[in-house]
Amino acid sequence: MLKGKRILVTGVSTQASIGFAVAREVQLAGGEVLLTTFGRMRRITERSARALPEPVDVLELDVNRPEDFDALAADLETRWGSLDGAVHAVAFAPGDAIGGRFLDTPAESAAVAFKTSAVSLNSLARALLPLFNRGGAIVGLDFDARVAWPAYDWMGVAKAALESVNRYLARDLGALGIRSNLVAAGPLRTMAASAIPGFSGLADLWQLRAPLAWDADDPQPVAKVVALLLSDWTSGVTGEIVHVDGGAHAMGAELDPVAANRMRETLLASANGSIEPAPDRAEHAPT
Repeated sequence: MLKGKRILVTGVSTQASIGFAVAREVQLAGGEVLLTTFGRMRRITERSARALPEPVDVLELDVNRPEDFDALAADLETRWGSLDGAVHAVAFAPGDAIGGRFLDTPAESAAVAFKTSAVSLNSLARALLPLFNRGGAIVGLDFDARVAWPAYDWMGVAKAALESVNRYLARDLGALGIRSNLVAAGPLRTMAASAIPGFSGLADLWQLRAPLAWDADDPQPVAKVVALLLSDWTSGVTGEIVHVDGGAHAMGAELDPVAANRMRETLLASANGSIEPAPDRAEHAPT
């Protein structure tokens, strides 16, 4: 699906990160990959880079340093000459901007969350634009910003801004054949998620709300959709937010596990065994 494609994946940390899972899927689909990281995270990212099916190089990118974007574009020009896709997997909010202190967050901390998590998507697109000489795709990672989440605070506001940046990039880049889309993932246990107070409770809630259930330890379903959006199979898709969250975003309330299992048994019985049963919801319910 991605044979011959050259893809830059930003924000990769541990092997549990969504960025790592995306890089792996890109390689398995036939694409070439380079990763970015910065500062003290480099050792962790380089260790992850060596664990990919094909080890890759790691480039420096602090999204709050304009000179890093210039250096990155120059490096990519030397290595590849062109680019087919880029994955924006960067987000950060200071500790006083999350955790239930929304009303007390200093404006400076809110600005850091906004610049790092939303403005950086535009900065990345602008820096890489000359390399997309054959069209291409930019895909960012999102967390559904239509509603307010416990403890997410200014990171949630930043994600809402990210969604708007995505739409404006789709507007301006479409004339060049470049697509811009987001994938809104359900909660996943990553290094970034560990910094969000109450994350475990949110992951447990997802088990009750997602019709397809949800494994917070498995980023592969998200990574597969990112890989799809990087491919030519989605050449007519831009400005979109694709939810990969087990269907939780479409539910207005938590599902009753007993009723869900009763419906499951009824549907399986009516299908006369022609459908492979999904796991019992009780197996996914939080303890």
